[in-house]
Amino acid sequence: MRARVIISRVLIYGTLILWAFISLFPIYWTVTTSFKTAVNVTQGHLIPWIDFQPDWRGWRSLGLSPDVIGNTSTAREEFLKRFGNSVLVSLSASTLAIVIGSLAAYGLSRFDYKWGPWRNKDISFFFLSQLILPPVVLAMPLLVLYKELALLDTRVGLILLYTLMVLPIVIWIMRDQFDTIPIELEQAALVDGCTTWGAFFRVVLPIALPGMVAAFILSVVLCWNEYFFAALLTSTDAKTLPVMVASQTGSQGINWWSMAALSTAAIAPLVMIGIFLERYIVKGLTAGSVK
Repeated sequence: MRARVIISRVLIYGTLILWAFISLFPIYWTVTTSFKTAVNVTQGHLIPWIDFQPDWRGWRSLGLSPDVIGNTSTAREEFLKRFGNSVLVSLSASTLAIVIGSLAAYGLSRFDYKWGPWRNKDISFFFLSQLILPPVVLAMPLLVLYKELALLDTRVGLILLYTLMVLPIVIWIMRDQFDTIPIELEQAALVDGCTTWGAFFRVVLPIALPGMVAAFILSVVLCWNEYFFAALLTSTDAKTLPVMVASQTGSQGINWWSMAALSTAAIAPLVMIGIFLERYIVKGLTAGSVK
């Protein structure tokens, strides 16, 4: 029996270690490639100081290496501008989606709607079904619409589009979050003199905060990594980091070291979010799984 338990644990931990290696290897490859030269990239060297000697070439191309960080750099200004665009668009779109999505989810959780043959579950599924539509289908209509509204290559245009993109996910997460909150709490608040809005802000929202944080973080990640619409609808002013990463090509091919350095700088904020806010993400996404 003891041998069986030991073998079972070895298999479980071995599987977890293998899965962790598979999941983290792309990040490791990206970080190490940012410190390689062209020869090391083409020869597939993987281990620093053993297979290759680290070099700041990739970071120097962005003006972020220690030897040039104090100097004026056009590349660094370009990177900071794109980084700022990504931060502004992602945070603004996620905040707007949380505000609209939370109100919509609360309505679907607490009130019964009837629109023809549709009920609450049908409306909720309709929101989620918008994610099934391939983005390329919307390419031409959005180009025409944004040209007419003068929203091409603008941060406002991206914010509005990204809000619509993540809104179904926010509504779905927050609806499950509100479903776990007993309606008796709101009824007690109403008896104590609160208005409907007062009960929502004073009772419901504080309890639903972990779910809101999880939905917000997930929205930020999705907006931060979005490439298709950013490449389609922007050219110079509103271009974001994913578009800048994909543009690292030269006359001799892809500048892997520059692309890897850019990718490392782009994923660093998301890694920090995942490390420091993991408990909020897990708690929010698992809300409603056990009743």
